[in-house]
Amino acid sequence: MSNHNILFPEIQSLVQSFDFTTISEDRKDILQPLIDFVQQKSDHHQEIRLNLICTHNSRRSHLAQVWAQTAAYYYGIQNVFCYSGGTEATALYPKVAETLVQSGFKIMKLSENNNPVYAIKFAGNHAPIVGFSKTYDDDFNPGNEFAAIMTCSQADDGCPFIAGAEKRIAITYDDPKAFDNTDQQSEKYNERSVQIAAEMFYVFSQIKK
Repeated sequence: MSNHNILFPEIQSLVQSFDFTTISEDRKDILQPLIDFVQQKSDHHQEIRLNLICTHNSRRSHLAQVWAQTAAYYYGIQNVFCYSGGTEATALYPKVAETLVQSGFKIMKLSENNNPVYAIKFAGNHAPIVGFSKTYDDDFNPGNEFAAIMTCSQADDGCPFIAGAEKRIAITYDDPKAFDNTDQQSEKYNERSVQIAAEMFYVFSQIKK
């Protein structure tokens, strides 16, 4: 593990529990275009911009953004910048922040309004990720030379064209929102978060430096 960057202890512990052999071949095929995109950019020492997109930019796209950025840091892949956006802006759903805190992230709420801004830290010496809901073409996000990662089928179907995207990759996840206000909510949000985390760590584990 010595050549990996150190994450906060609880995150580190979760990451060390991942068994990539449990990811199905079908899922690995779905993840391969993202591996190829990152590898190609890395080989040419170019900035790697990933915009994780879902309909409301409230749940899956945030989880994917946070875990992808964390994975890139852990494996020491340079110049990776992860963003997220939606076809509309709503708010980062509080349960997502709570789920990340339970996984070991340190989160500070920077504003109190209908669309709060969060600072999300995964390691002591790395700048926090800024998390808030926005459209995928918001000025906060890259305008071109990025990969658009479609994390939900509605956004994938509803956005046939993402302006500025160099590559478009569908890596869709089931929405934990289906379990809101049920006894299974915490369990299902954690389950989805861990699935996304394992897949993003698998992606970056495949990148040859």
